[in-house]
Amino acid sequence: MLDKLEKQRTYALIGHGGAGKTSVAEMILYNSKAIQRLGKIEEGTTCLDFEPEEIKRRGSVQPGFSAFSWNKNRHYLIDIPGDNNFIGDISYLLHGVDGVVFVVDAIDGAKPLTKKIWSEAKKQGLPAIFFINKMDRERADFDMAYQSLVNTLGIKPVPLYLPIGAESDFRGMVDVLENKAYLFSGDGVLTPGEVPAEMADIVEEAREAAIENIAESDEVLMEKYLEEGSLTPEEMQQGLRAGVLSGEIVPICVGSALENKGGANLLDAVQQLLPSPLEHPAWQGKDGEVREASPDEHFSAFVFKTITDPFAGHLSVMRVMSGKLSADMTLFNPLKDEKEKLGQLLYLEGKKQTPAKEELGPGAIVAAPKLKKTTTGDTLCAEGRLFVLQVEDLPPCILSYALAAEEKGEEDKVFSAVQRLLDEDINLRLARNEETGDMLLSGMGQLHIETAVEKARRRYKANIVLKTPKIPYRETIKGRAEVQGRYKKQTGGRGQFGDCWIRLEPRQRGEGYEFEDAIVGGAIPRQYIPAVDKGIQETAAKGVVAGYPVVDFKVTLYDGSYHSVDSSEMAFKVAGSMAFKKAVEQCKPILLEPIVLVQVYVPDEYMGDVIGDLSSKRGKVLGSDSDKGITEVRAHVPMSEILQYAQDLRSMTGGQGTFTMEFDHYEECPAPIAEKIIAESKEAREG
Repeated sequence: MLDKLEKQRTYALIGHGGAGKTSVAEMILYNSKAIQRLGKIEEGTTCLDFEPEEIKRRGSVQPGFSAFSWNKNRHYLIDIPGDNNFIGDISYLLHGVDGVVFVVDAIDGAKPLTKKIWSEAKKQGLPAIFFINKMDRERADFDMAYQSLVNTLGIKPVPLYLPIGAESDFRGMVDVLENKAYLFSGDGVLTPGEVPAEMADIVEEAREAAIENIAESDEVLMEKYLEEGSLTPEEMQQGLRAGVLSGEIVPICVGSALENKGGANLLDAVQQLLPSPLEHPAWQGKDGEVREASPDEHFSAFVFKTITDPFAGHLSVMRVMSGKLSADMTLFNPLKDEKEKLGQLLYLEGKKQTPAKEELGPGAIVAAPKLKKTTTGDTLCAEGRLFVLQVEDLPPCILSYALAAEEKGEEDKVFSAVQRLLDEDINLRLARNEETGDMLLSGMGQLHIETAVEKARRRYKANIVLKTPKIPYRETIKGRAEVQGRYKKQTGGRGQFGDCWIRLEPRQRGEGYEFEDAIVGGAIPRQYIPAVDKGIQETAAKGVVAGYPVVDFKVTLYDGSYHSVDSSEMAFKVAGSMAFKKAVEQCKPILLEPIVLVQVYVPDEYMGDVIGDLSSKRGKVLGSDSDKGITEVRAHVPMSEILQYAQDLRSMTGGQGTFTMEFDHYEECPAPIAEKIIAESKEAREG
């Protein structure tokens, strides 16, 4: 097994949306003969993008998986989406691999999201190979894309190949280290050719720089290079791999996935340069324990994705971290304190599933159907040899929509359908807002939520309507008042009587509610004082001015009277409520609006547009920082102004901008806006 594992490769294709990762995956599978024809995104025929939502949008919305062989060596591949809406779980997915192939297109080069995704790979210490794709397209510019990677990501690149020609004239590649040219013939096959005369100096310069970078990755090689000025091909390969594994250098490949140009070379680079699962650093556990990535260790596997299959049900996709795995084993889930009996194990190739019959070691990616309690993020291990992988917290959701059933009476069906999606997508959250009554679905962006709703409609026949959620405004006061609340009701029998005097005054923002009992001399009996407090709190929760909770105020109960027969807790509760309503109206009530902290990441050239747009949304720009061509803008913006910001930013930056937002604080709502909200609330209550 050790010999097979040394040659095994487990890696992910990552990069920003639109770079062509799924097409690169298609090219890889075609070259390895895992598939017989090249599918196309535009035609909806790719192996890994098979969900109707992916075919409709022409882009991945969930990771794709494939297990295949290259030159008799086992490869496991994950194709990770590149849209900001669908990469919330990227840290979990990257725990499933030993290295990455980072795809960048030759038209746009590095984008803001490129930097974010690269930082995730670097955070987990994953060795990388870059593939500059789409060299056949109009405006393809290898030098621009190459330089953008250096400037934006700060990598030390080693170009393994330089393109011969570009756009429709992309006709071959030069192997930089060998200083040999190869021209494309039919179906991406390379045949030896001459290095074009106009490229000779460029190739020589690139070769010298590459050898120097390789030598710097190893002290012995550096010493020899300084003494002799050259390295043997074997030494170059040795130094190149050492540099890649340490993260010191990053090799660059080039090609065109749609035309199957460069696929075999990329696979060779993966085989030669990316690590085997045995070279993965020891896995870190939550309790400080470590597990070596060895088949001789106690068994452990990390479940990094759950898929819902129409026939097999829940599939728990896992990566073997240590030990050996085979069908019909009994494992233990420490986080759920539950035994899990495995049945059949499955290799995934898009929607195709193939039974895994052999014993599997570290690095294997397989799916286990119908586990009882195991969910995404769990670790499975041998009972008695417990181990829980230390993983990062997932990013917070940045957008919420209110869900409603298209027809009355189907609310339970909607709730049930969305609940089932949560098992599959850990970046979705479902909650009920007790204040507004809305059922809220939260996610990583508008497209994320819309896609989830489409799945629920298609799979579970749940007719869901998406509505912009109600903004959680608050009411508060700016003045002081002393008022009486007197409730007297006489009926045929026993009456109701409660009488209280309260002092209402504002508190600092965020200090909440305070009730002070200042009754002396038994003006109100002790047993009725909590009822006054309760009446005030219940009324404050419902709001007085516009139906939103009243916050940050102090009530002092200082006087009152009672009737020995007619007084009751209910009477004093009503009296407290009446006094509070009257007092609020005299205390200059105002409306507070929620303010969110927004962090926007855009290419430098869009900074002015973004700042201007945020200012037009009543935002207060807190500052901006530029780093390697990417500007981060931070601002406080009213939540009501930014619910549709994903669309605005996309159109403003041509899809190159990304952002995060989180609730920060409340501020006084401007009078014209407050008046409009109060009028709408009044109309809704009367209607």
